[in-house]
This record gives sequence, C-alpha cells and structure tokens, in this order.
Amino acid sequence: MSTLPHCPACHSEFTYEDGNNYVCPECAHEWSKDALVPSEVQQRVYKDAFGNVLVNGDSVTVIKDLKVKGSASVVKVGTKVKNIRLVDGDHDIDCKIDGIGAMQLKTEFVKKA
Repeated sequence: MSTLPHCPACHSEFTYEDGNNYVCPECAHEWSKDALVPSEVQQRVYKDAFGNVLVNGDSVTVIKDLKVKGSASVVKVGTKVKNIRLVDGDHDIDCKIDGIGAMQLKTEFVKKA
C-alpha cells in the first residue's frame, strides 16, 4: 500500500519519488515534497463582524440595512437568518430570508445569533 500523495494536477494514484520531488507518470506533473497538496491546505475560517467564528448551519442576525440588488426591498437591521451555508467568493454566506428568498450575504454585515 502506497503512502505517496496523489497527483495535484490529475489526481492519479501512480505517483513516484524522484530525489526531492514527486512525479506523476500519467500527466508528467512534478512537484516538491515540501509543497502542500490540496488536502493539506488549511480551510478558510469565516468570522462575523465581531470576530465570532461561523460554521455551516449557524443562525446570524443582520447588523445593517442591506439593499437587495435589482429590487426595491431592503433587509432590515435585526433580521434573523437561520441555517446559513458558507461559500467561497465575493459573498461568503448563502441563505434564505423570509419574505425575500435566496440571497448571498457578506460576513462583515452579520453577527452570530
């Protein structure tokens, strides 16, 4: 059973060592043994406006009136949002808000409830 990492380029399991490098025979990708493979990269930590760590499924409260793009409606201060989902991108939170629907929010405009 091999303990060598899979290729970060093509995910092949047939990598081999060559000096201080790993080599993939399928795609010819070479990388240093010191380089981090994607599974070893640390996960991003999401924090609310007050520095509290957020995780998927948390409930948050909006701390500022937010205009809804493309609509005349506004998400008011104090609106509670349940069961958030954290995502990478410009907006960090995917959620559903009662009366408005699916939205994306930035973590800087919410506090953990």
